[in-house]
Amino acid sequence: MGHYVPSKVVTNDDLAQMFDTSDEWIRQRTGIQERRFIEEDGIGASDLAVPAVKMACKNAGIEVSDIDAIIFATLSPDYTFPGSGVLVGDKLGLPGVPALDIRNQCSGFLYGLQVADAWVRCGMYKRVALIGGEVHSTGLDFSNEGRDVAVLFGDGAACAIIGPSEDDARGVIDVKVHADGSGAKLLWIEAPASNRMPRITHEMIDERRVYPQMNGKQVFRWATSKMPEVSLEVLGRNGLTAADIDLMVPHQANARINEFVAGKLGIPPEKVMQNIHKYGNTTAASIPLALSEAIQEGRARKGDLILFAAFGSGFTWGAGLVRL
Repeated sequence: MGHYVPSKVVTNDDLAQMFDTSDEWIRQRTGIQERRFIEEDGIGASDLAVPAVKMACKNAGIEVSDIDAIIFATLSPDYTFPGSGVLVGDKLGLPGVPALDIRNQCSGFLYGLQVADAWVRCGMYKRVALIGGEVHSTGLDFSNEGRDVAVLFGDGAACAIIGPSEDDARGVIDVKVHADGSGAKLLWIEAPASNRMPRITHEMIDERRVYPQMNGKQVFRWATSKMPEVSLEVLGRNGLTAADIDLMVPHQANARINEFVAGKLGIPPEKVMQNIHKYGNTTAASIPLALSEAIQEGRARKGDLILFAAFGSGFTWGAGLVRL
């Protein structure tokens, strides 16, 4: 595992200077105290990914040149096209190495983990760099109209090197993912859109349709239902229960959601990794970033059984089991 976050710390008090909010209001509703934003113009998700991949390779005991495939999960690619995967491949000096971008938002890491696991198991690739990377700060509405969403997100990247294990007891055990597009418009960015002519207009900008929109109550309801449900699904089909889990690493969208989900599963707070207070919601980067920090802090050790769970835009959701 490896991760990287920008050096610029943005506190709740900093946001309170930009629009009508407060540190107390944000903490009570989300658990977030601060987040990281890119330091200057010109830094994209692929730039944040480069040091995360290098750290992951170092921790894996391999060279960057050993990577033979890249999966990049993001909702904030550097450009509309091409994808960020090819950009990070170029910045890492990996010409010819295939790169796949996936757009499953907060569940992106789990979707990517399922693909990477299948690639390695079938022998197609031996060292897959599975990356989650986001630059949210350049696309948020820092006004009173957009404050409910703007307080949530931060920038960051993380990487997992997925490869064959010499120990059959260790590795990816199972990943289960789901989707339901009926909730698509409850958490989305409406514009620009390729189904509109033109894709973007001054009216869309003036009406703030170019910024993220969220029905917070509905997202909370879906997340606190689907995350425990899919977690029990992946545990059950592997003959396990929540009591077998050494650490739960959920997507870091809202501390209250994670506490609610863990409570439903009967997992005590000390077995739940949370770092949302430091970074906010880093979407596809949040699970690998949290796991990377858990390993650094000694909260996740070799042999531990880790449960992942995520829910996000789409709606998409999933859960995964990994034995470190």
